[in-house]
Amino acid sequence: MSDNTSLQRPPAEIRFADELKRLRADDSGPRPPGWAMSLQAARRFIVGDPARDISRKFVGDPSLVDRALVTLATSRGLMLVGEPGTAKSLLSELIAAAVSGESTLTIQGGAATTEDQIKYSWNYALLVAEGPSTRSLVPAPMLRGMAEGRIVRFEEITRCPLEVQDSLLSLLSERVVAIPELTGPDGMVFAKAGFNVIATANTRDRGVNEMSAALKRRFNFETVFPIPDFQTELSLVEQEAGKLLAQSGVGLPPRRDVLEVLVRTFRDLRDGNGSDRLSTVMSTAEAVSVAHAVGLRGWFLRGEEGTPADVVECLAGTAAKDNADDLARLRRYLEQHASRRKGEQWQALHQARHLLPG
Repeated sequence: MSDNTSLQRPPAEIRFADELKRLRADDSGPRPPGWAMSLQAARRFIVGDPARDISRKFVGDPSLVDRALVTLATSRGLMLVGEPGTAKSLLSELIAAAVSGESTLTIQGGAATTEDQIKYSWNYALLVAEGPSTRSLVPAPMLRGMAEGRIVRFEEITRCPLEVQDSLLSLLSERVVAIPELTGPDGMVFAKAGFNVIATANTRDRGVNEMSAALKRRFNFETVFPIPDFQTELSLVEQEAGKLLAQSGVGLPPRRDVLEVLVRTFRDLRDGNGSDRLSTVMSTAEAVSVAHAVGLRGWFLRGEEGTPADVVECLAGTAAKDNADDLARLRRYLEQHASRRKGEQWQALHQARHLLPG
């Protein structure tokens, strides 16, 4: 990982290494056992501190960050729930980078996730040759997190089968991983100070593999809500899309008036009533992805900034994911609502409605 400039998305501890270094150097607050910095410094890292030239990285309720950090200083895990695209994973990454200095101890939940991917597995060539030993043991994130006293991130935990979820019960209660294949002290790995778990779950996945009541008791639940303010969401989309476009070799920043149309369209389709609301996720994260694609189309196809016509072209793939009716709703929005809004870019969006497929 020596050449960080070639990484598509370095982890938070690399992206913000300078800020983390400065915060630790100036940190005089009390630190929970095993933490790399105090709660006050971790909070500054996440929500920003202009006086110390620390950028704001999470656009959300600062009190949510306070509650999350306090939870992790206890013996309970932290569960972040909310709609897809509300920055749950980003928040868990930032917290892990601040608390542990490392955010890459991550388990990605899914239907194929196994207990081996959570606790440990074996190097079978060494296992056959030498038998069970610490040399043949391959630690998974949970075992490493306990042994090293670090935060473990469990993404999309409700996508995992129930028996896999329940393998966390004893880990979170007893704070120990038993390895029955090994004898003596090596057969038990006890959690060091600083270990804890941040899990995330989408509210749209509720009921897929609902967590047991026993597992829920091991977590404090915090809901991450969508950004309520238009200007805040617009500024975030502009900032993040600008970064992505620069990384993609695009020589022009996104046009703000085009982004205003894009973000307003997303908010209308996300919050609209009845037939105007799309069933697919129209999140801020999706808006950033569409803004990125709009800029790429304009630059690489025509050598200019993205236009409302590019917005229409890119919206089709975002809208028509889960329900065929969503494309019809998007078409109706462009025909009926976009035409009534004032401004050159809104009229251009309306005129480009024929670019929708079908």
